[in-house]
Amino acid sequence: MIGLFCFVLAVLASPFKSKLRLEAENAVLRHQLIVLRRRVRGRTQPTNNDRWFLVQMYRWFPSILKVVTIVQPETLVRWHRAGFRRYWRWKSNSRGGRPRIEMELRALIRRMSMENQLWGAPRIHGELLKLGFSVAQSTVAKYMVKRRGSPSQGWRIFLRNHAPDIAAMDVFVVPTIGFKLLYGFVIVRIDHRELVWINVTTNPTAEWIARQITEAFPWDGAPGYMIRDRDRIYGSLVTHRLRAMGIRDKPTAPASPWQNSFVERLIGSIRRECVDHVIVLGEAHLRRILKSYARYYNETRTHLALDKDAPVSRPVQRTGVISSRAILGGLHHHYARV
Repeated sequence: MIGLFCFVLAVLASPFKSKLRLEAENAVLRHQLIVLRRRVRGRTQPTNNDRWFLVQMYRWFPSILKVVTIVQPETLVRWHRAGFRRYWRWKSNSRGGRPRIEMELRALIRRMSMENQLWGAPRIHGELLKLGFSVAQSTVAKYMVKRRGSPSQGWRIFLRNHAPDIAAMDVFVVPTIGFKLLYGFVIVRIDHRELVWINVTTNPTAEWIARQITEAFPWDGAPGYMIRDRDRIYGSLVTHRLRAMGIRDKPTAPASPWQNSFVERLIGSIRRECVDHVIVLGEAHLRRILKSYARYYNETRTHLALDKDAPVSRPVQRTGVISSRAILGGLHHHYARV
């Protein structure tokens, strides 16, 4: 009865409604039927387009709330308020201001801040200005790596700062064609992995090793520390010679070759890249081979620890014809442009 009464009132009031409002209500009713046909599992799922349509119709004709049945009027009003907020949030976003800096510059700022633990934003900003980048110091501070606590160097930096004053020495054995034993002696600088001395003997003594140390270093160019193992060949004569040259003797712990890792790695390279491929005929033959390998090791061979450079830095050659020169009879080759 109530429904019939509402229908009669709607029919009586229809002549007084504007034509546009009637068309709007009809459009809303038709759209609701479309939404109901897309019902999934008995539940109506309006899309963003449906919400936008209903909100726009509500903006233009607020009276359509009377014919909306698939959602509550409060829901439609809430959609309208949400759209209003999003619209003005988008409208309020500033399209001016400073332009965003490039990704390469951001990466460079982060790299500088990570590689230089003691640098702050002013120092990095100054370096960037010298490199031709126009950027504000506040922007540099924004993209720097945030640290916890005071800046401090790492162990790698600490060891690199002390490496130039450290050298290491050791003795290795090479058999000859007659099954006799020859003894090679090497000294290496830790900082540039430079093989500063190599020699061979049939009878290593403390006096012979002390003489090799004297010949390896000038008196004004000796390292501050010498790392060695606890071989009994290093007698009191060797320690006295080191002390006289201003070198502090640093023997490793017993049975701990890893504490002298640089020279152990060098001896391993000498074996793998040289003496393991040669039958040694005698002392003079081995000395000549090792001297040739030492020149190759210092001047030609690239090292991973030196960023693919040689201990005696090789220049980068970009022009010329590439030629090769055999080393150790063709066991290795040196490539250069001429």
